[in-house]
Amino acid sequence: MYTESFVILMIYVFAAAFIFTFVATPNVRRLAFKIGEGAVDKPRDARRMHKKPTPRIGGLAMIFGFIVPIITILLFSKISGDSSFWGSYSIASRQTVGMFIALAIIVVMGFIDDCKDLPAKLKFLVQIGAALIVIFVGDIKIDVFTNPNFLSDNPYLVLPEWISVIVTVIWIVFITNAVNFIDGLDGLAAGVSAIMSVSLVFISIRVGEYPIAIMGIALMGSCFGFLPFNFNPAKIFMGDTGSTFLGFMLATLSIQGVFKSYAVISFAVPLLILGLPLFDALFAMIRRILRGESPMKADRGHLHHRLVDMGFSQKQTVFILYAISGVLGITAVLLAESGVLRAILVVIAMIMLLLIGGMLGKGSHNHHPDTRDKTDDTEENE
Repeated sequence: MYTESFVILMIYVFAAAFIFTFVATPNVRRLAFKIGEGAVDKPRDARRMHKKPTPRIGGLAMIFGFIVPIITILLFSKISGDSSFWGSYSIASRQTVGMFIALAIIVVMGFIDDCKDLPAKLKFLVQIGAALIVIFVGDIKIDVFTNPNFLSDNPYLVLPEWISVIVTVIWIVFITNAVNFIDGLDGLAAGVSAIMSVSLVFISIRVGEYPIAIMGIALMGSCFGFLPFNFNPAKIFMGDTGSTFLGFMLATLSIQGVFKSYAVISFAVPLLILGLPLFDALFAMIRRILRGESPMKADRGHLHHRLVDMGFSQKQTVFILYAISGVLGITAVLLAESGVLRAILVVIAMIMLLLIGGMLGKGSHNHHPDTRDKTDDTEENE
């Protein structure tokens, strides 16, 4: 059971991640303009919905905000040797080392892609390489599934090593790109990732996976620290640097430790927590394949594009998708809860669903498909 020291630690991690991201973002914005071509996104086509050049390497600030509290914990734990406070929630492990090595590769690739527009196949191969590092260096992999045969006495299926590796690579690469796919409106990817992190942190605490909770709350703090600059109208975009960072971290955190009891055995919890980007990415890939196109080819058919084309303003669209992600997160938490808390969460979920329905109804009556908010500067980084 977590203690008062853990609560203090969580508050510190969130506050540090928020503050460092918030302070770093304006500096990264100035850096982007100094770099010039590549680091600043220009509205080149109809898929991009912003109207003026906007810096797109804001992910660097998010990564900085995320890393600072984590490094601080590791260093302070090493120097002080105070196991009563830091050691009980140690994040210094083989899993962390493997994850951070792979993360460094993902971040470097994302930054280069933002500045140089790397080929999709090359990015795909780099992501696969990073996933393999997570598996073989960090020993993080999906190796257990619920047995689909309900008549069997064995409730679980242990995957062979080679299948486990393939499934884990697919999971990490798919979610990394799924978050990148939804990064199409100001504040959308950062807000949805923050909501997903909340669910991840809550469940991690419930199952006693405190290191995952610490990572998750650092991720949440960096998202909230970035949102004031990224929310419509955005002063800076996170770019592939930020979206692949968020997707990669959410993917790897969701398949670690005892958390596998929820995340891997049934796959229900991560599918719900990450439901919005997963659905959007899966739908986009199927749509492109049926058209005979590359599944990685960018288009204007994502869920956020469709809502805007229905007549919702870009801010309304973002809040609708926030609400949907929140409902999915609450539903995931319900799988780990019981009793009075479950009942309260059900009521909250129902209220959120009613609010979503009301917003959709209002939008369909008050907006014409061609009357969009033409003045908003919005993000599209796929």
